[in-house]
Amino acid sequence: MSTIDNNSNLSVYELINQQSQGADKAKSQASEDSEMFMKLMIAQLQNQDPTSPADTTDFMQQISSMSMVESINNLVTSVETMSSSLLSSQAALQASSMVGRQAFISTDKGTLASGESVEGMVSIDVSTPDLRVKVFDQSGNQIDTISMGALASGDHSFSWNGAGQPAGEYRFVAEGKSGDQYLRTDTYIGHTVNSVTLGQNGIGMKVNTDAGSVAIDKVRQLG
Repeated sequence: MSTIDNNSNLSVYELINQQSQGADKAKSQASEDSEMFMKLMIAQLQNQDPTSPADTTDFMQQISSMSMVESINNLVTSVETMSSSLLSSQAALQASSMVGRQAFISTDKGTLASGESVEGMVSIDVSTPDLRVKVFDQSGNQIDTISMGALASGDHSFSWNGAGQPAGEYRFVAEGKSGDQYLRTDTYIGHTVNSVTLGQNGIGMKVNTDAGSVAIDKVRQLG
């Protein structure tokens, strides 16, 4: 089981976004440079002394210099576009590798299949002397309790085999003891990734499961 780290596993999508922004800035800068150059040349021609016109050689040198700057800007833009394309391909490969795996997403609902168990995870910020997970059926009746005992802060997995209940959807409510009361805490239920949707330029990736589509930052772990 691997943990989703938004600062590492998702860096490829952030890089794509940065590359796209960089390409746009390069194009904008190149356009501004060309426009400024043309304005300066026109102003120079309009204000030159008729009795002593500007040297043609100087104009040719200026045009040559501007052509070189434009060529460099075009090269930078091409490289950034190619880099963005490669990053998008890498994002697609990473996305395809997720299909078929179990994603633990932020939800309290899980589906019990015949002969299988519902896999879940509880995340707590502080240690607790007792952690429990209540299980409710679709009618809202509590049908079982999973006792996880005393736990330190962090992520903790649990599994529910159905306890003789029929296949279907169930709700899981995790509570950690604090003083004399139990406080609800975050639950993540495992769902199989059926497909992955990539946004424009690889940004805004979503995983599609039987529980619906969720953004990648809602995935806690991959099993």
